[in-house]
Amino acid sequence: MKRALIFGYGVVSYALFFGVFLYAIGFIGNIGVPRSIDGDPTLPLGTALLIDVALLALFAIQHSGMARPAFKRWLTRFIPEAAERSTYVLLSTVCLGLLMAYWAPLGGVVWQVGSRWAEISLISLYLGSWLLLLYVTFLINHFDLFGLRQVWHALRDKPVPPLKFVTPTLYRIVRHPLYIGWLGIVWFTPTMTVTHLVFALGATGYILIGIKLEERDLEAAHPEYAQYKRKVPALIPSLSRRLTRSVAAQEA
Repeated sequence: MKRALIFGYGVVSYALFFGVFLYAIGFIGNIGVPRSIDGDPTLPLGTALLIDVALLALFAIQHSGMARPAFKRWLTRFIPEAAERSTYVLLSTVCLGLLMAYWAPLGGVVWQVGSRWAEISLISLYLGSWLLLLYVTFLINHFDLFGLRQVWHALRDKPVPPLKFVTPTLYRIVRHPLYIGWLGIVWFTPTMTVTHLVFALGATGYILIGIKLEERDLEAAHPEYAQYKRKVPALIPSLSRRLTRSVAAQEA
């Protein structure tokens, strides 16, 4: 019964994440959702800005803090180890949902493209960034990343085999293709409002800090990572730099 509950918990956590993930595509891109990032301002500028910064900080602290090995060790003192990743996914989903539910538009336009073709191109790049993000999760084991692999092995009462450190496709030319996807998501827009700019700057700051924290953990966990880091750039792909053996960046 306990194993079945853990498995059900993992599946529900994943299903909730996927629903919020789909809504986020519309929210950030202002596409077909009732509430989006660039809605009409309803609060004073200072109040709205404080709310938005607090929501970004909440997501960043939860998303990065719960990924640290020390926090994982602490958390598994209270919950089954197999449910740790699903709990991370669930709380990340809650924080992203809160951000979208309580986001306070600021108004104002920073820039706006003038041609229809430029608008179509930027929207295409935006949607392509979401596809890149999803594709990369499968490169680094989508089901492990979102906790399904762990709860499946728990259901079968078997230990979770450790993942090998490899460099599939994109990871041979750039260390963080997942974050490249996120950067495209937050910056590719035909109309950059003040609201969207605050979101993009906050997300970019989190990504840069997250890379530092993630790579510190990776270097501690995997001796191969130091060599990988020296030879492969972090965010700007380089076709001329390839490892001769298969090693890859993956969050512990």
